[in-house]
Amino acid sequence: MVTGRAVSLRPDRRAFLTAAGMMLAAGLPLRAASVRPRLAAIDWAMLETAIAIGHMPVAACELIRFRADAVEPVVPDDVVDLGLRGAPNYELLQLTRPDLILSSPYYTHYEGRLKALAPVLSLPFYTPGEAPLPKTLAALDALAEVVDDPQAGKQARSDAEATLDRHAKELAGFADRPVCLVNIGDARHLRAFGFDSLFGSTLNRLGLRNAWSGETKFSFMAPVPIERLATMPEARLVIIGEIPAEAQRGLSRSVLWRALPPVRQGRLYRLPDMNAFGGIPSALRFARLLEQAFRDGPATDI
Repeated sequence: MVTGRAVSLRPDRRAFLTAAGMMLAAGLPLRAASVRPRLAAIDWAMLETAIAIGHMPVAACELIRFRADAVEPVVPDDVVDLGLRGAPNYELLQLTRPDLILSSPYYTHYEGRLKALAPVLSLPFYTPGEAPLPKTLAALDALAEVVDDPQAGKQARSDAEATLDRHAKELAGFADRPVCLVNIGDARHLRAFGFDSLFGSTLNRLGLRNAWSGETKFSFMAPVPIERLATMPEARLVIIGEIPAEAQRGLSRSVLWRALPPVRQGRLYRLPDMNAFGGIPSALRFARLLEQAFRDGPATDI
């Protein structure tokens, strides 16, 4: 619920939106605004990008789930939750009076409805077969230019590169083996993160080799049979996210699972839930937690 704000647009805001739409169409930044533009984020990677450059949106989608899955960056309680990313609440979005809506190619099917409310900036992050980390870094500069705060983008990118360099240096001692990054679906299936995932792309940036040579299956299902792990006997196996209780019970009784070299030889590591479709904050969180997990040693709870 939005309180304390007029629903109708003031004349100067109408002028801002008109000018902003023309500027975005021409590839120019939003320089017509006399104050910081009010941002609304449909896409989570765009939400993280805005936060990374210091421009917290006034509204975003699926914040309850974002806070549970992504954890970081922190989104204040006063940011309005617009509902599902796939079906945002347009009436509530209009009430938040955004100057700019942050989207991605995932949501092109309702971009027309969004553009009726405010200019839309849509940046690509995740394309099968392409590494996303360079795109998340470029998005910092792109968004910062549009909101007329280019220095914020440059600083965020510089800080991110320095942080990744620091983690790469600390992880250099673990480059002797490839790393297999997976998410467990059930006792027989997993999702593997390839070079075209945020985690796989970040892994490469950290100087570590990905044991999974294929592309990522961009799906909410876990389509890879768990037997595929037997083809990567030398890898350090990293499980990202919580393992479903039923899958945990199944794995604890599985002869195949216990026979896998990374499991049998104590090269199994655990990372908490994190946003697999995030921006730079999620990439940096992955790097930090991977270093911490390797420093702490293998997991023993499976």
